[in-house]
Amino acid sequence: MTTWLVTGGAGFIGGNFVLDAVARGIRVVNLDALTYAGNRDTLTAVAGHPLHVFVHGDIGDRALVARLLAEHRPDAVLNFAAESHVDRSIDGPAAFIQTNVVGTLALLEAVRDHWKTLDAAARDGFRFLHVSTDEVYGSLGETGAFTEDTPYAPNSPYAASKAASDHLVRAFHHTYGLPTLTTHCSNNYGPYQFPEKLIPLVIAKALAGEPLPVYGDGGQVRDWLHVADHCAAIRAVLTGGRVGETYNIGGNAERRNIEVVKAICALLDARRPRADGRPRESQITFVADRPGHDRRYAIDAGKLRRELGWA
Repeated sequence: MTTWLVTGGAGFIGGNFVLDAVARGIRVVNLDALTYAGNRDTLTAVAGHPLHVFVHGDIGDRALVARLLAEHRPDAVLNFAAESHVDRSIDGPAAFIQTNVVGTLALLEAVRDHWKTLDAAARDGFRFLHVSTDEVYGSLGETGAFTEDTPYAPNSPYAASKAASDHLVRAFHHTYGLPTLTTHCSNNYGPYQFPEKLIPLVIAKALAGEPLPVYGDGGQVRDWLHVADHCAAIRAVLTGGRVGETYNIGGNAERRNIEVVKAICALLDARRPRADGRPRESQITFVADRPGHDRRYAIDAGKLRRELGWA
């Protein structure tokens, strides 16, 4: 039976990935520290499931990770664990360095040491897949898209911490031969997303009749990707990706933030009109822009399509 060790599997993307993997008959050992963005309720559907083993712990705990690797002998490790909210990284960057950089390093060291103990066939089949973000590339102008060859230019403490973790993954492949894969995704949305993110935040505040805060002029552009599509792409990379390579995952769905907010308002007006009959766009409130706010992200996922046939 295929076994995967998934870190951060009670978070938004990791949780969706775990639910899908278990439904596909994969045995999942799920390690999560249950910080503010981790939610056991996401995993209710697999609570008590024989293919799901939940472990409350930190990727920085080398002894714990080593024990899990030795006990469960996974075929792959998928690292979703990360502090991921840009605003929080601006207010408190140290936690992002601790989890995303120091924690990833500890995880890599434990996985490397375990991988070296495997027989030749198991070593060849083993994979370490690191889930990263398009934010490591910085900000785009009005045209163009990020490719796997785009130079790193992180602009927030969050993006800088993810860039550092990416470099560590690359270094462990080139230095120790660890069979790694790295993915960079665009903005995700979908079920179980933490409510401070744009789409669930707007839905919740709109229904509550509260102001809908939009940074700056709302003209920031993001390439939106449904989390189920993201999980499918990760599975494609895990099974068919070339060791040591990086793959960009995008939804080919660029939208300005203000367009997303207005679309949500219109959908809610049709489904649950306000008692006073006013449109929910009237709740939109423009607020001071985020410091260092990247203007535009867009992913060129052509490599993924050409090599693995995924779009």
